[in-house]
Amino acid sequence: MHLRIPHLASRISIMALLCVSCATLGRLAFTEPDVELQEIAVTGIGLTGGTFELAFDVYNPNDYRIRSTRLEVGIDLDGTHFGDALLDRPLDLSPTNHSRIVVPVRFEWAGLGAGAKALLARRAVGYGVTGRVLLDTPLGEKTVALHGTGNVPLRKLIR
Repeated sequence: MHLRIPHLASRISIMALLCVSCATLGRLAFTEPDVELQEIAVTGIGLTGGTFELAFDVYNPNDYRIRSTRLEVGIDLDGTHFGDALLDRPLDLSPTNHSRIVVPVRFEWAGLGAGAKALLARRAVGYGVTGRVLLDTPLGEKTVALHGTGNVPLRKLIR
């Protein structure tokens, strides 16, 4: 009889722990991170094309850590596809915090004509960014769409 009391007590404490865990998970909600393109920087130029980097500011509004498992991005210059990027190394996004993510992009000269024409005509280049980020969260895997447009003035491209 003495052995049954600790056994019963351990069952009760395990059941209480499970109830608390379920209640905590029930209150968790997923809010998509805010992703903003901060910078486009040319990093290399060659005969067939080159490379540049896209720098994003990512804000995780959730109260828990998120880990990205894959990031896919395409960029257009004045409506013409210019380059693609794939970042498949894990990135940790701290709870309620900003993170800077830099994504390398390869391009071919074929897409550069639209950007050059826009630079000459408007002294700016219009860009479009589309893609997606795969995230691992305590609530399971989530996919967040990336999209943004804007203009980069000539003075920001020449440094």
